[in-house]
Order: sequence, then C-alpha cells, then structure tokens
Amino acid sequence: MLDPGIDDLISRALAEDVGGGDLTTEAVVEPGTRARARIDQKAPGVVFGLDVAESVFRRIDPDVSIERRRGEGEWLDDPPATVLALEGDARALLTGERTALNFLAHLSGIATATAAVVRQLRGTGTAVLDTRKTTPGLRALEKQAVAAGGGRNHRMGLHDAILVKDNHIALAGSIGEATRRALARRPPGVPVEVECGSLDDVREALAAGAERLLLDNMDPAQLRDAAALVAGRAELEASGGITGQSVKEVAGAGVEWVSLGFLTHSAPALDLSMTIEPLSPRDR
Repeated sequence: MLDPGIDDLISRALAEDVGGGDLTTEAVVEPGTRARARIDQKAPGVVFGLDVAESVFRRIDPDVSIERRRGEGEWLDDPPATVLALEGDARALLTGERTALNFLAHLSGIATATAAVVRQLRGTGTAVLDTRKTTPGLRALEKQAVAAGGGRNHRMGLHDAILVKDNHIALAGSIGEATRRALARRPPGVPVEVECGSLDDVREALAAGAERLLLDNMDPAQLRDAAALVAGRAELEASGGITGQSVKEVAGAGVEWVSLGFLTHSAPALDLSMTIEPLSPRDR
C-alpha cells in the first residue's frame, strides 16, 4: 500500500496526461485487445519506483498481471534487462506507459546518482545526505530514491529538524544568538544544526553550544581546518558546491556528512523504455 499522498500524486499525474481520454489509443487499438509488455532498463544504474509504476498500471487496469524481474535498489552493470513484465488490457498498458516511465526513470536516476556517490565514499566513514532541493510534490518519493541508492535522508521539511541558516542568523543578529535561541526553544528531541561559512562562525557556534555544524561552501583545506578546530565537539556536515568529482576529497577532510542538492534537483533520468505486443488467441 502506498502512502495516501503518493496515491493522490499518481491520480493527479494520470489526470494531467490522460485528461478526457487517450485519443490515439482509443482510435487505433480495438476494445478488448489483450497484450503483454515489458519495461527494460537500458543503462547501468539502480532502479527505484517500481511500486509507483505498478500502481499506475493497476489504477487503469485493476486486473493487470505484473511480474517484477528486478528488485528496488539493485545496481545493474550490464543492461539491457527487464525490470517489469506486464500482461493485461492493451489500451490500459498504452495509456499508463508514459506516466509510469516518468516516475520510474526520474526516481531511478536519483537512486543511481546517489549510489554512484556512495560507491566513491566507501571506506571513508562519510555518509551521503540529500537536501530539501526537491521537486514540489515529489519530495517523499525523491528522498526514498536517495535511500534506495544508499544515501541518508536529511530533514523531510521545516517541521522535523532545526537548521539555522544565514538568513536566520541575519534576523537574530549573530550566529551565537541564533544558536542560543534555537537550542532554548527547540521541541524535545529535535536536533539543531547551525550553518557556518568561516572558522570564526565555527568558533561562535561552538561557544553557543551547537551540536552539529553545516560547513557551507568551504574548500577541502578550510574543511580540514574546521575539523581540527572542532576536534569532535560537534558533528560536521559539508555542503555547497560539492560535485561527484570533488566529493571524495571533501569526505577526506574529516566530515561525518556530505549533503548534495544535485541528487534530487539535477540527477539525469535513467534510460528505461516499454515495448508491447498483442497476445495471440492461444495465449489468452
């Protein structure tokens, strides 16, 4: 069972694409035609979003038969490979094709990008985090895709953690004052993290009692200096301007976490496609 919010998202995605009906399919494909189809992964990477893709097809044809050939979160090195095999009403399969593939390719792209970074950081002790730079309405799914790729989820939204950033600091008057207010007023059990752009910021946040520091847009040398200054008194997260090419050097600077916005806002879609063929009378 999918979360009700995701179920509603599927409904809206189908309404957006299908509208009043699939005119091409209704004109070309005879009612009652049965078909089998398969969705193939055509590039190396991690598949994620199979539950959503299956739900798209079941929404249009509740009797569709679906066989899952690959599991969520599995890395495939040698494509092509079939991930889903389907059999059902031909019109329904065609009508659901693009919506299912849109979800599956986008989410698999995020999982693949995450897995590629996680592979680079094996043995470093540094974990990969996502951010709130997500597609509106798709955050829950996109963060699930990050987890499927081996990453960790940062806060889901503004409601489950405190991250004191530069604009909060500007309004509070100083990084120390913003930190003290956050620590004093946080709900029980809610973590507090403070953004620091310089070593002076780090000193001030530590003096105010910060437990976790987000080191923003620091190069590896600055990160190493910050780690030496903190000396284990707070957890460290590096963020800002980190790419797949620089992430290993950043991790080597001594941070526990690296947060990467590109995982959700810029990951390329994984190449997947659907092929379909009518069932012969003897197969029905």
